Amino acid sequence: MKPIALPDSPYLLLTPGPLTTTASIKHKMMADACTWDDDYNNVVQQIRARLVRLATPQSGYTSVLMQGSGTASVESVIGSVIPGQGKLVVVANGVYGQRIAQIASYLRIPHHLLDAGETAGPDLAALEQLLASDPAITHVAVVHCETTTGMLNPIEAVGKIVKDAGKIFIVDAMSSFGGIEMDMDQLQIDFLISSANKCIQGVPGFGFIIAKRSRMEEIKGRARSLSLDLYDQWKCMEEHNGKWRFTSPTHVVRAFAQALNELDAEGGIAARAGRYRNNHRVLVNGMRRLGFQTLLRGSQMSPIITSFYSPAHPDYRFQRFYSLLKQRGFVIYPGKVSNADCFRIGNIGNIHPADIERLLAAIGQSCYWEHKASTVAATGT
Repeated sequence: MKPIALPDSPYLLLTPGPLTTTASIKHKMMADACTWDDDYNNVVQQIRARLVRLATPQSGYTSVLMQGSGTASVESVIGSVIPGQGKLVVVANGVYGQRIAQIASYLRIPHHLLDAGETAGPDLAALEQLLASDPAITHVAVVHCETTTGMLNPIEAVGKIVKDAGKIFIVDAMSSFGGIEMDMDQLQIDFLISSANKCIQGVPGFGFIIAKRSRMEEIKGRARSLSLDLYDQWKCMEEHNGKWRFTSPTHVVRAFAQALNELDAEGGIAARAGRYRNNHRVLVNGMRRLGFQTLLRGSQMSPIITSFYSPAHPDYRFQRFYSLLKQRGFVIYPGKVSNADCFRIGNIGNIHPADIERLLAAIGQSCYWEHKASTVAATGT
């Protein structure tokens, strides 16, 4: 049988994940691997070590990979690290912060939801007051890049408040890790959560948790789930050379190892963050020239994904706009903001400023409501 050629992607994904990947990453998924084989498990161990090095130059940290979506990894942490008598504060300003609170509700974990609303930053004074007033609180969780809107939350300021109060700090860095420079030791993060198919630019199939080794040792026996038991998964990988407890996504793991190689080749997180910031700058400036307005102010926006208000025109329909862009080779994201009509465009993945320029040209060609107005003005009909 002849080898199967990789198909060309019909469009670029301008979304926060899954995202556009390189041909070399796709190619890595063409070979099978055995979950018991030392060669494969050595790859897992190398990934774990490389993730820690990306997170901080300091010692005393470890990592563990977890099958499933990014939300599965978040649930693994929430369900495994908070003791039976513990209490969680969720600092939220969007869907993904609210989802952490929803997970706590499902797992019957006592918690406070400190929700600032989707277009506001965290209320740091309210957090400080809450931690001072409720001694039962043991953990605080926040989303770094809230992709509901594209807001980048001030995790350094949140972390300082959390640590001054003597609590454990959990950061959902799903859409930021690998694309924004950070040192989790300096930020005082105890548990950091992310996913294979975000800024590292791999494909969906597993998430990962980077944590202080001392914190991992503390959580034995706390898990509220068998398959999402963070401690047992970590201990198995520690004691059995990267072995997963249950069947691992071997093809995805091999693709992720290649994605890490490509991150290194690009110049590391600093270089990738620079590319994402450049993508964001070109996008926002170009969209404003086309008459679109951003949902958030400049200081609030992340370089990961940007929300734009939908045109205030009676002929505008997102689905038609989406379809026209897809025909021209681009897929964008609908909005999730409950009190604003908007859509989102992502900058991450194998996307470069030249791609953003092509997108802007396609958006200009797809503004059918403006074209209709121009035709009416020119013809009088």
